Amino acid sequence: MNIVFMGTPDFAVPSLDMLIAEGYNVVGVVTQPDKPQGRKKILTPTPVKAATERYGLPVFQPVKLRDPEAVARLAEWKPDLIVTAAFGQILPKAVLDMPVRGCVNVHGSLLPKYRGGAPIQRSIINGESVTGVTLMYMAEGLDTGDMISRVEVPITDEDTSGSMFIKLSEAGSKLLQEEMPRLIAGETTAVPQDDAEASYARNLTREDEKLDWSRSSRELFNQIRGLVPFSGAFTMWDDQVFKVWAAMNPNSDVQGTSQTGQTEPGTVLQLGANGIEVSTGSGSLWLTEVQPAGKKVMKAVDFGRGGTLKPGTVLR
Repeated sequence: MNIVFMGTPDFAVPSLDMLIAEGYNVVGVVTQPDKPQGRKKILTPTPVKAATERYGLPVFQPVKLRDPEAVARLAEWKPDLIVTAAFGQILPKAVLDMPVRGCVNVHGSLLPKYRGGAPIQRSIINGESVTGVTLMYMAEGLDTGDMISRVEVPITDEDTSGSMFIKLSEAGSKLLQEEMPRLIAGETTAVPQDDAEASYARNLTREDEKLDWSRSSRELFNQIRGLVPFSGAFTMWDDQVFKVWAAMNPNSDVQGTSQTGQTEPGTVLQLGANGIEVSTGSGSLWLTEVQPAGKKVMKAVDFGRGGTLKPGTVLR
């Protein structure tokens, strides 16, 4: 049976590795085009492309998979089953109808919650205590297809989007491994999603990175770790972007200042061994890793020793 794999980021690599390790006949891999990375804008292959090259498999990188030329190129592989994981493009009907065993997707949420492109980040930002992976048949709608199986994965207060990407990619690979024999035999049992319970995890924008200090310390803590390690959160200090990469759990035993609630949200309350304490709309938040404009990421306690940021300063 000919299997085509489609994926782009690190999240997808364990599923591809599993298919190869288990001896399935992966005839080709589709991934996004190479993109410039870093300050020098070096053209860099996707993680899936890098993995594909290790296996010596043919790789196809269409700008738009829905273009007739791209569909025709894919058809040359004569896929019986298409497996996708965070591919990054919507599959057109011509592709969905191509394989006799259908197209299945490893999605990083417990569908129908968090359909869309940023389910892992949104789960953390929204303060969820559990998420998971859903293996589903693909349909023309966005993550609306029938569900084959799901597995739950807890989110701890120590987790960031980065750690959850790893946990969920591994869980997704295992879930796919368990279902592959039934997928190939056409013996899966799929359950329709309840659209009434659906929610949408839209892709993150610059607005999602802004820290609104009028929110509670817990909400801000979730926002910060939901943006790590990708973009990071930010506030404004001295009319420049001041990034925040880590904060202390508000539920920790570390004591804050008694001024909380009496100062404007965003006010720096103190600088100490724990970092930088900032007043919020409810409680205070200790920032532990920060990045001033034009500088590298550093421990907040080290930055505080520089003396440029003082108690009473208001972050906007």
